[in-house]
Amino acid sequence: MLTVICNEPGSLSAVEREKPARKPGEILIRIKRVGVCGTDLHIFTGNQPYLQYPRVMGHEFSGIVEETDSASDLNVGDVVYVMPYLSCGTCIACRRGKTNCCTHIQVLGVHCDGAFTEYLSIPHAFVHKAMGVSLDQAAMIEFLSIGAHAVRRSNLQADNRVLVVGTGPIGMAAAIFARLRGAQVIVLDTRDDRLAFCKEHLKVHAAVKIGDGDKETLAELTEGDFFDVVFDATGNARAMERGFEFIAHGGTYVMISVVRDSITFSDPEFHKREATLMGSRNATQEDFRHVEECLRNGLIPHAALNTHRLTLSTVAGSFASLLDPKQGVVKAIIEC
Repeated sequence: MLTVICNEPGSLSAVEREKPARKPGEILIRIKRVGVCGTDLHIFTGNQPYLQYPRVMGHEFSGIVEETDSASDLNVGDVVYVMPYLSCGTCIACRRGKTNCCTHIQVLGVHCDGAFTEYLSIPHAFVHKAMGVSLDQAAMIEFLSIGAHAVRRSNLQADNRVLVVGTGPIGMAAAIFARLRGAQVIVLDTRDDRLAFCKEHLKVHAAVKIGDGDKETLAELTEGDFFDVVFDATGNARAMERGFEFIAHGGTYVMISVVRDSITFSDPEFHKREATLMGSRNATQEDFRHVEECLRNGLIPHAALNTHRLTLSTVAGSFASLLDPKQGVVKAIIEC
């Protein structure tokens, strides 16, 4: 089977590997669609903190059941998506239902090889039948679930003012689910094309470009109160630190981003606001089900989000182009 390996930062190669043999309790999947995530781009550029090379990337994917387990309710030919966070089920996080931050977590495409290939054999607990959604939509469930999880974790209310800093796919996902909860959403970014996309397709209240006077603009948009909930999805340490400036008194700051750096902030400013600081990692089965339902009900502009398509055979030669801002990539999907 064709497999694309990231050997080291900046280096991809297409190789032939043996098709995996299904083990007891696993489902063999013929992979059909793989979404390219910011994590994959960070792996390619050498900025992913949880990874060792070489690695087969890819954790947003859908496919067709090739072989099934007798204990599973899945059948050969079923369209499925995968929760790529392989959790242990027994640690303190798993016992509390927080499988997204399992102490022994193995994320496909990060801690172990992922979906830039033609077949994967996955424990059946992490494979779910796609109910009323297409292969393309099913491949988008994972990244959308990260935004949905962050919004659910924030406990934002319908009358809240929300700021999303960073309008990559994860930031857009947070904006989508904040709006679905009835919040007034403003986005902040450096890229004109992403800001315009959020206005046109995500129907955000306002889109503000980072630069001189941006804080004053945000203050004006919120009558000087700033934001009940701030989401950071930049993957940039300086931006993450600056985000503390935008929290309203009594507000919440949710860091979806993860970086290698240490993050610092002014304790007096944080304390006087009685602010809440949260990390948000991955998603849970509850979030996946919620996203699947929203896609099924036409609440997410999935076709607009999918701006680029590749085939697995061309990934090694064309992947680097996805890093070019001029390409206007929001979500690229690889067809296998």
